[in-house]
Amino acid sequence: MFLELRQYTTHPGQRSNWVKYMEEVIIPFQVLKGMVIVGSFTGEQDENLYVWIRRFESESERERLYEAVYQSDEWLNNIGPKIPDMLDREKMVITRIEPTAASVIH
Repeated sequence: MFLELRQYTTHPGQRSNWVKYMEEVIIPFQVLKGMVIVGSFTGEQDENLYVWIRRFESESERERLYEAVYQSDEWLNNIGPKIPDMLDREKMVITRIEPTAASVIH
């Protein structure tokens, strides 16, 4: 099992729009496809920071879910095209992490 820590920078003034889009569109869609979303966060001191975490049981599960989400007609035609207006995709930082024995996330 591993987690994917995804740190995004929204365009100035777009974070509230991005959070709404994530919570109303992206997260429900990905959960419907089988993704496990552990958490969704905004930066306390950085007004353009958005962070979320997804959990995968294996690399093969991650690959299968990536394909189900990112190659779907819904993502390609409806969801994905709206992202560049809100998010600076060049500043994405995606880190794979594994919980230690003391972590409450397993």
